[in-house]
Amino acid sequence: MNTLAIPPQQMRLAGLCYLIIILCGVGSEVVLRGPLIDFGSAEWTAQAIMAETLWFRLSIVADVVMALADAAVAMLLFLIFRPVSVALAFSALVFRLLQSGLIAAGLLNLQMALLVNDVDLALGFIALHAYGYDLGLIFFGVNCFLTGHLIIRSGSVPPILGIGIGMSGLVYLTGSILRFAAPDLHGFVAPAYVVPLISETAFCLWLLILPGEGGRAAAS
Repeated sequence: MNTLAIPPQQMRLAGLCYLIIILCGVGSEVVLRGPLIDFGSAEWTAQAIMAETLWFRLSIVADVVMALADAAVAMLLFLIFRPVSVALAFSALVFRLLQSGLIAAGLLNLQMALLVNDVDLALGFIALHAYGYDLGLIFFGVNCFLTGHLIIRSGSVPPILGIGIGMSGLVYLTGSILRFAAPDLHGFVAPAYVVPLISETAFCLWLLILPGEGGRAAAS
């Protein structure tokens, strides 16, 4: 079995981009935009957004930054895990880039919500963005399965991180599929999203604090 040394700077850059994804993703959805949206009241949502338009616009900017960082992570993880399996690493790259593209394109719905005058139509565009986000997470769920497998096979990254990322994929796939197929059941899966939060944060931190001599991945 051959091994290839991975520059630790490359891994730390991936960790930094991953951290940006987590901070921008949580910040935009939970801190900036979430408090302004009530899907049960179009009128209240319109008034809240009108009162805090800057926060709503900043949430869109944060999501743009997140999508850019996500594309960077996709490419960096491909370079890192390419020695393990080119086919699997490239497949993971494609699925993650599909997610990034869908999430970025879906932000146009949020912008449209600011432009239309009909409050019900505006809330509809916001809801469409949420569905687009979940559609992107279906592709990301597949990416998580592939990335988790690559982590476990690498022999360089703690296998527990690969298991966690793989379980995250299951959560994303289950939650997103239920969003489309059985939306009334989606709420039952919501608590499980703590698994991706913990697993992805742990992987991010591992990439950031990786010792200089530790960046080696196994090649098949």
